Amino acid sequence: RHKATLQARPHHIFPNENLIYHGYLGCSPMYPTVTFSLRTLAVLRQVCCACPHFSIHAQCKMICHLHNMPYRPYLFQQLTRVFDVYLDIIHRVNQKIQVALHRDTREWRLRNECPACFYRIKDEPTLTFDWLISIDGNNSLKRWDTTVYGTAPRADHCTPRSTYWLSNKEVDKFKYEVKARQGPHTDTSAEIYNDDWPAEVPNIPKDFNCVDRWCNTKADVRKKTFEVFEESGIFIAACRHRFILLACNMMKSGELAKYLLAMINCLVAAYGPNGACAYDIGCAFARTASTSSIRPRIQALGLHFMVSAFHGHAHNRLCQLGWHPMYIEGTGNMEGEGCEHIFSAFNELAQSTCHATQFH
Repeated sequence: RHKATLQARPHHIFPNENLIYHGYLGCSPMYPTVTFSLRTLAVLRQVCCACPHFSIHAQCKMICHLHNMPYRPYLFQQLTRVFDVYLDIIHRVNQKIQVALHRDTREWRLRNECPACFYRIKDEPTLTFDWLISIDGNNSLKRWDTTVYGTAPRADHCTPRSTYWLSNKEVDKFKYEVKARQGPHTDTSAEIYNDDWPAEVPNIPKDFNCVDRWCNTKADVRKKTFEVFEESGIFIAACRHRFILLACNMMKSGELAKYLLAMINCLVAAYGPNGACAYDIGCAFARTASTSSIRPRIQALGLHFMVSAFHGHAHNRLCQLGWHPMYIEGTGNMEGEGCEHIFSAFNELAQSTCHATQFH
């Protein structure tokens, strides 16, 4: 340990101005008594990216050990607050850079997320599909409802500031899309999920109707959805090279049609015609999309749906012949299971996110 005097500049009004000028950030806005160096915060940020399950609580203890001082719970609270401020500074700086470069929109990021998928060169041969994506949901990244702790709800008014995330408002535009076309919606309360997937497919014998079997399976899965979770999982879209394109939270539900409709609506707007989308029950979702409000757009752009290769083998043979990527020309080596590879990495985040706030 050593003592040092930080000389203030004439234009410094608040203590944090002087501290950040010398490479430190205080834990309170007006009169900080504990500070952390910007280098330490930069290291913590990179550690969170490289090792997601290494929590900030463990990092606070590590800093205490390095400084040969006992750990105190209030230090964890202070580190959390100053780390949030540091991340906000980084975000604002990056935002200004993106605005200056005209790269601050979701459409620009989607078109430039994966150069191998979306970059076009001169005289490039025409492919059967100009873009291929996979969409799927996962339940490992659950987040507890704060009311289960027996106290008043702990409101978090911060919202995601990334162009990757679809807000709940964007998703809920398609909340009653399927029900409105199956019959009048009589319940105006929050999520009453009957079944968004059509159980009957016309012109297909009952023995070959794999959609009906999937619907029966989903009913059992929904019974296991715990009411203690505010967010029951995450829903993502990824390109064939496993770059995440879009994401949204599944709110107290399983995989519903509204999540796919919201993502497809954004993706076709960004990528245009001649695309293909793989989903576990793409055969069922194709009919759902054909009765939704985005039907004119996807028909005009020629969006093709298919089932993912691994899940496709659980479908009946007749379904596989029409929907499995192995029998669809132009899919190449794409198996449509890119999201599963991403979810295997997300599992490391589960122990840190289940008790986190919505923003974190």
